[in-house]
Amino acid sequence: MTNQIKTSRSFRSWFYFRTGWSVYFAFIFAAINTLVVTYYLAIENIPFLGEIFPTFTHYVVTAILVGIPILVAAGYIHFKRSAGFKSEADVSIETNPHARRTLLNTEAIVTSYLFSNELMMKMLKDEKLTDEEIKKLTKLQEKIREYSKHKTLSDSSFDLEEK
Repeated sequence: MTNQIKTSRSFRSWFYFRTGWSVYFAFIFAAINTLVVTYYLAIENIPFLGEIFPTFTHYVVTAILVGIPILVAAGYIHFKRSAGFKSEADVSIETNPHARRTLLNTEAIVTSYLFSNELMMKMLKDEKLTDEEIKKLTKLQEKIREYSKHKTLSDSSFDLEEK
């Protein structure tokens, strides 16, 4: 086994551990901790709240019935109604070289496809391609060849559009 594969496996294991810890264990632990601490340090010592929640079980059931819909609504707002998720996605694209490369590849494919489609429509109408269109097609092919030769994950300077 090569050293790079061992390193990759250890980093992947570390990533999986962190994900399991933060998404599952820490979340469950924090929820239980919050319920226990708030009940036994606050609710149990305040007579008015003690009447509303006579036992820890009553408190947990109420917290779940009220808390889950509120948290679902907060998650929905985060993803659908606020700029929070869009900002996270923007940062993810900007900092993840694989996502950035996919975006650049998609832009190259769409630009090429659109231009090819325009030329094909012209040919279907039995229209001749102009020298300008042939020149543009040749230039596009050269750019794509150059892009394919020199593409790297960190290179985001590629642009197919005419300036």
